[in-house]
Amino acid sequence: MTRRIAVIGGGLIGRAWTLVFARAGCEVRLWDPDAKVRAHALDELAETCRQSGDDPSSIAQVTICADMATAVDRVEWVQENGPEKLEIKREIYAELDRLTGSKTILASSSSALVASRFAEGLAGRARILVAHPVNPPHVIPVVELCPGPDTAPEVMDRAEALMRDVAQVPVRLTREIDGFVLNRLQAVVLAESLRLIEEGIVTPQGLDDTICHGLGRRWTLLGPMATINLNAPGGVKDYLDRYGPTMARLSDSAARGEAFTERAAEIVAADLPAPSQVQELSRQRDTRLAELGRFLRDND
Repeated sequence: MTRRIAVIGGGLIGRAWTLVFARAGCEVRLWDPDAKVRAHALDELAETCRQSGDDPSSIAQVTICADMATAVDRVEWVQENGPEKLEIKREIYAELDRLTGSKTILASSSSALVASRFAEGLAGRARILVAHPVNPPHVIPVVELCPGPDTAPEVMDRAEALMRDVAQVPVRLTREIDGFVLNRLQAVVLAESLRLIEEGIVTPQGLDDTICHGLGRRWTLLGPMATINLNAPGGVKDYLDRYGPTMARLSDSAARGEAFTERAAEIVAADLPAPSQVQELSRQRDTRLAELGRFLRDND
């Protein structure tokens, strides 16, 4: 039987999720409150397919719905992509809880709000979680599955299984934490990066080269834990014995929130392409990420 999925919100992330589910053979119902977004959604999806090299025939799996109730009728999963504003999220989830059956999982793409903040008091809060993707999810497959305190383990099991079935890479968190895992890691790297740039130790290009052609190239194949396991003859314990004190000293002196300054932003902005180029550069990035994904899959 064809799996039936609803995507709420037809912006960049919503369209990417739509493609993720559609190319996996799911029947996808897409709804956005903006009629203009709905009117252009299929054309935008076709362009996304063209950029990422996906088969455009998968768009035949997508139905644009005129209202939320139609979109979520008898679906097994709702992927919500609304604004990162708590009151709007609460309104959306109150409506989703009312419109959907008790077995329908309600998942948010939120990158800033944990589920307990918008699921509180709802009868169906046991079936609500965050499924936080990385932008854009149709070419970067990791999805952080973060439960609320009331999310049922069975719901997490189903969420993990569905994500694997649609070729995503689920990372299952055990409890809520601000920023989830990816953004907490990103925040630490960004803080130290901005500090090093503002102090004139390295240029923005030099910093990016360090990641792209150093850490990032290695991390494409192995995460940091697997990496340090290979960086000492005796594995991770040997690595921490050899280098742990040095890494601890560097970590203790690393930048934190104070690094996110206007001066740092000005230095980086002056060294990077103008905002007018962002859309085209994003398109180029997504195309190259899709090519990288295909290469990694073909050579796994």
